[in-house]
Amino acid sequence: MSLAVTRRRAAATVLAAALALPLAACGSDDEAKDTGSGSRDADSAPPADLTVLAASSLTDVFEKAANTYEKQNPGTRITFSFAGSQELAAQVKQGAPADALVTADTKTMDGLKGETGEPTVIARNRLVIATGEGNPKKIGDLKDLADPGLKVVLAAPEVPVGRYSRQILDAQKVAVKPVSQEPNVRAVLSKVELGEADAGLVYRTDAASATGKVDAVTIPDGQNAVAEYPAATLGQSEHAKAAEAFVAWLSSPEAQKILRDAGFQKP
Repeated sequence: MSLAVTRRRAAATVLAAALALPLAACGSDDEAKDTGSGSRDADSAPPADLTVLAASSLTDVFEKAANTYEKQNPGTRITFSFAGSQELAAQVKQGAPADALVTADTKTMDGLKGETGEPTVIARNRLVIATGEGNPKKIGDLKDLADPGLKVVLAAPEVPVGRYSRQILDAQKVAVKPVSQEPNVRAVLSKVELGEADAGLVYRTDAASATGKVDAVTIPDGQNAVAEYPAATLGQSEHAKAAEAFVAWLSSPEAQKILRDAGFQKP
């Protein structure tokens, strides 16, 4: 092979490589855009396995919200631990491995300052009187709960819904001696569902989750209490950026619609 031919082939190889570089760069940009197109939160929500501590009254709606969020953010998986807000606070103080916290009151969240990020209220709720299906005892209002012949169950006073219950009963000067005081609102609802209690004070959304099993007696706004649900990241999280993205998403229009559809009120 002549020296001239060898030089021409070498020059052609260099030229081909030079032309390929900008094409490769363009391809990389396109791939980056395609990767981000699967989720509007792709840049702010890196894939992670998140553990979220959440109030019991959020059980049903958060399972639905998580399904939506996981579809928008491939590679992210959310595991919930549901309990009374006071139990969740105890878990945080004990250093339980978790990434975010959502309580059913601001008082519990405020007691964890220094261990959480800045909380944001994502929803509100109100109480109703849960009764057996068909309301067999014909309970019409809060005053009826003072009937000594009724078996009334409440949440314990350290639980947010228990505190709200005592607040509205005391305001109406209604003396109730509960047959039991439960550790969370779902336990109260269960007692009524199973017929172990004639009535119990629960959140409106909890009663709605048991349609066909319990009836809900409305409490007028002037006699009711408003529960606020703050959400915050936890300082102990090992997935801080992903946790921040999820907490922020809870205030998004899509997440808010899921909460509204479940009966929660606007924050």
